Amino acid sequence: MKPFIIISGCSGGGKSTLLSALRSEGYTCIEEAGRRVVQRENKVSGKALPMINMPLFLERSIALATQDFEAARSEKGPVFFDRGLVDLIIAYEHYTGSRKFHEKLLKARYAPTVYFTPPWPEIYVKDPERQHSLKDAILEYKRLEVGYPKFGYKIHVLPKTSVENRAKTITKNLQ
Repeated sequence: MKPFIIISGCSGGGKSTLLSALRSEGYTCIEEAGRRVVQRENKVSGKALPMINMPLFLERSIALATQDFEAARSEKGPVFFDRGLVDLIIAYEHYTGSRKFHEKLLKARYAPTVYFTPPWPEIYVKDPERQHSLKDAILEYKRLEVGYPKFGYKIHVLPKTSVENRAKTITKNLQ
């Protein structure tokens, strides 16, 4: 089975930049579902936004991430995900107390090692889709640190180094 590799961790920690570098090396990379939901909702003045209705935002993001996972099955070689279902389901449980999406993770298994970008205040910036503070991003990171192992994943924290070195750290482990 080809590896489905999650790059997760702290918002603003360099995930998108890293995935862009991997994409330029020819790897298939799936953009973060939550970011795409925010972009769509902003275009239509929708309510499925984290600051307006977090549960609805997460439900739509989970649906999109599920579609992404299924579509990736047809890809050749490794597929890298900017976050994934695990992140979203951890968040859903945190915000709602519900475990209703846990069964999805039995069918949607990613590679056992997840690569985390740690909090990196020097590069953290807000953007149209990322409106939360660095403090909130760090709290999310801590939830993910606890949540991923509960679902059977091992976390590999990437060093705060160049994007090229981060990409090499990941791709050397594909061999």
